[in-house]
Amino acid sequence: MRNVLALAQKELKGYFASPIAYIVIGLYALMFGYFFYALLIYFDRQGMQMAGAGQSVNVNEQLIRPVFLNAMVIFLFVLPMVTMRTYSEEKRSGTIELLLTAPLTDMQIILGKFLGAMGLYAAMLAVTLIHVGLLFAFGNPEWIPIAITYVGLLLMGGCFISVGLLISSLTKNQIVAVMITFTVFLMLWVIDWIASFMGPTGQAVLNYLSITSHLDDFTRGVVDTKHLVYYVSFILFGLFLTARSVDMERWRG
Repeated sequence: MRNVLALAQKELKGYFASPIAYIVIGLYALMFGYFFYALLIYFDRQGMQMAGAGQSVNVNEQLIRPVFLNAMVIFLFVLPMVTMRTYSEEKRSGTIELLLTAPLTDMQIILGKFLGAMGLYAAMLAVTLIHVGLLFAFGNPEWIPIAITYVGLLLMGGCFISVGLLISSLTKNQIVAVMITFTVFLMLWVIDWIASFMGPTGQAVLNYLSITSHLDDFTRGVVDTKHLVYYVSFILFGLFLTARSVDMERWRG
């Protein structure tokens, strides 16, 4: 475990040693701030109308949940930038041979890179705590649904990152890695829309495979084991395929 954490720390430092971390976090903060501001204005107007009609206003359901659901689309653009360099840069710079001959197992290398990327992703989510903190300062939202939403976002991000690691391990060109990763992310994003054109069985299967549909209950503050099993299984399968790809690279080397 010490080797995994050391490699994860090295990967995380590598992100901040280059412009990648600052660009990714900056883009995410800018776009999330826009969604937050736009939906806050709409919530304020809607809240005054509901208060005038004698109806109660739920900050979690009518503001926080829509903000996160709309802001999820940002991940399609920023997470490929996070994972593009994990293996592609190693191959391009020629350091992949040094890494593969180090006294580390393939799984230790993969977990280290995965945790490093997750660290950057967690830093992105940490930026949103500023906006949530403002709501606690001037309002009275429920903190448990918010905490569960963050857990769901971390799990969904882990799925995307595991896919990004796999794609990055298949090419030495970072631009190619970004484009393929974005395409795969987009397919996973719209798979439930494709399901609407299928029969009952196909629709049920595709809806279950949709990454975003499993996040819906988390944003409501509901923890369902079927969603946990899906996300954990997805992450493990992505890391397993990455291990097989790295193993083939070792044999080719």
